Amino acid sequence: MFGGPPSEIPIAGIYFPPALLVVALGLLITWLVARALNRTRAARIFWNPPLAFLSMWLLSSALIAIVLGI
Repeated sequence: MFGGPPSEIPIAGIYFPPALLVVALGLLITWLVARALNRTRAARIFWNPPLAFLSMWLLSSALIAIVLGI
């Protein structure tokens, strides 16, 4: 009906692949969640915080891609 997922997304005359925007949005969301976890001191439960950050980034990017259908 719509022709499938977009192959490129134009922003201010520059064409970006959809995966780049999904990963960037996932990074932003993960950064906000990690910041909230650090402020509430809930990040202490993680054995390896950088590994937890990476896994949250991958999961949030995957969820965004699934929701947007990319």
